[in-house]
Amino acid sequence: MAATRDPSTGARPPIHLLDTESDLLGDLALRAEHRVPVVAAMLLAEIERAEIHDEASLPKDAITLGSEIDYVDEASGAQRTVQLVLPAEADIEAGRISVMTPMGAGLIGLSTGQTIEWPDLEGRERRITIQAVRRPKKDA
Repeated sequence: MAATRDPSTGARPPIHLLDTESDLLGDLALRAEHRVPVVAAMLLAEIERAEIHDEASLPKDAITLGSEIDYVDEASGAQRTVQLVLPAEADIEAGRISVMTPMGAGLIGLSTGQTIEWPDLEGRERRITIQAVRRPKKDA
């Protein structure tokens, strides 16, 4: 299983998670271990290494559930915008990718400007650079 890596240093870039999402994602990954063991393990590893924050201290451009992310696939130069969602809300045609996919597990907690190398659904390594993150607005 590949891990998130900063291509320039070989180190995994820091990631930041909301405390409430950390628990939710951990439970989701544990429940999915038998169906999608590789993705569940990837997500659990990312949760384990993440810096956990409350809403007030989370960096404003950290990717959370519901975030819209603009990224570029460095291999092809293709730019995409996706929204990171829970599995029940996923719709690849509408640009909503599940956190329980390899790409979704790799995106959670990253921030604008970070570059990762992460496997896609076919297991091929992809270098992705985060260009912008728009977090969901919280209800008043």
